[in-house]
Amino acid sequence: MSLKQGEFVGSLDCGTTSVRFIIFNEFAEIVAEHQLEFPQYYPNPGWHDHDADEIWQVSVECIDKACQKLEQAGWAKSSVKVIGITNQRETTVAWSRKTGKPLCKAIVWTDSRTKNVVVHYENILAHTGIEVEPGVFHKADEGVEALVDITGLKLSTYFSAIKLRWMIDNYDNVKAAHDADDLMFGTVESWVVYKMTGATDGGLHIGEVTNASRTLLMNIKTLEWDPRLLKFFGFRETILPKIVSSSEVYGKIVGGTLDGVPIAGLVGDQQGALVGNKCLLQGEAKCTYGTGAFLLFCTGADIVKSRHGLLSTVAYQPGSGAKPIYALEGSIGVAGSAIQWLRDSMGFIKDATEVNKLAESVPNTGGVYFVTAFSGLLAPYWDPGATGILIGISAYTTPAHIARATIEANAYQTRAILESMKLDSSVDLKHLKVDGGMTNGDICMEILADIGGFNVVRPVMRESTALGSALLAGSAIKLFGWDLTKPETLEKVNTKGSRTFQPKIAVKDRAAGWQRWQNAVERSKGWEEGTDN
Repeated sequence: MSLKQGEFVGSLDCGTTSVRFIIFNEFAEIVAEHQLEFPQYYPNPGWHDHDADEIWQVSVECIDKACQKLEQAGWAKSSVKVIGITNQRETTVAWSRKTGKPLCKAIVWTDSRTKNVVVHYENILAHTGIEVEPGVFHKADEGVEALVDITGLKLSTYFSAIKLRWMIDNYDNVKAAHDADDLMFGTVESWVVYKMTGATDGGLHIGEVTNASRTLLMNIKTLEWDPRLLKFFGFRETILPKIVSSSEVYGKIVGGTLDGVPIAGLVGDQQGALVGNKCLLQGEAKCTYGTGAFLLFCTGADIVKSRHGLLSTVAYQPGSGAKPIYALEGSIGVAGSAIQWLRDSMGFIKDATEVNKLAESVPNTGGVYFVTAFSGLLAPYWDPGATGILIGISAYTTPAHIARATIEANAYQTRAILESMKLDSSVDLKHLKVDGGMTNGDICMEILADIGGFNVVRPVMRESTALGSALLAGSAIKLFGWDLTKPETLEKVNTKGSRTFQPKIAVKDRAAGWQRWQNAVERSKGWEEGTDN
């Protein structure tokens, strides 16, 4: 059988629990795809590790299998003209320059072992400060403000620099590699590109700007590594990848099924979903519900500094030297992972999709509230010492009530972030675009609309994260005429309709639930405090 030649774009989506390779056509219809899970390691309470080699191995297999499916559908694999990569952000990989092998397990973004490192640097900020110019230190509140001003971020277990510092301080081989200038640091896209372009044989050591903006090491205004931050955390500059834009030809794949195909789009997964949802203009917002949940609100060319617990972040940079687009972000550490917990740890359900039926079997939670702070609380609370709490339990409580409270927790945390966004941006959001695994359940979306008090818009094709990196890659080589600086060129992309969920509960019931949720959050805070070791 002779295979047809077409024009497609591939996206490698390296998530927290699985990798998938999706091949899209110009309308963002999926032509072929393959997905594989990879192991999760939890060696101690609060720890979450990945094996970077395993991520690479499943990436190769996903590309191979998706290309086989493409050929089975009658298309030549040479129809894939370019690929993009999107990835779980903040997850920290350390490998050897000499061997090209990981020096230790990667520390995952959800990991909270670094509470003591955070306290240590909070104390340095409080008493010594950060050197903002030679000999000039800002400390206490001024120091906190200086860090936010440079990075857009807060000191938190969440960000990569804190994880890297822990690796150097706790793994002798990582410290030795740092001291001997043999250490290479990167987030997941950096590692995958290094492997894909030849590793020790000329592999690129690059880091994409949205991922770099999540490290606590990049200046959010200049888009460069900031020497003041390297000095503050005690890192050599030579360990860092070169920062690149989200959309340019970085290099070509060396070997394997797609040998010679250009890599031209890189983006952190949440920014990828913003682009994939075509939220390219100021005031547009999306929330992705995966392992965690991430709400991004596009602020255009302006960096909006949050006064209400959100982060300023780079949304995307549409080309080398192009002006970046910024966003406000609120991150929820636990979303879909709470449903996995109901399945794997509690045994309430056998399959994640069963949570919807279980939650629908009761009209409400019976007074139960679930603060899913398994690794502390992220935005807008920022309390690494918070703990998970189920409150309001009585003899009446059943697994169905807890399942419904798990879904409600997600909606309440989304609302908390949107309340902060409203205060920071003075924009009252009329609708929220959503994607990710949890959005498949109608009950989840109905609860979100009811608790949030806004319309929830769910597209038919919800692989928005992968689509974002595909759009960035296609735009870099002007495939299909795509150009991210001209949103009208994407008019034909993912237009197959959407469903809107509207709030149905009474305003007074929404307000009463919101008050009880806030009370539950207060009770979860500060359970485990870090110490400065």
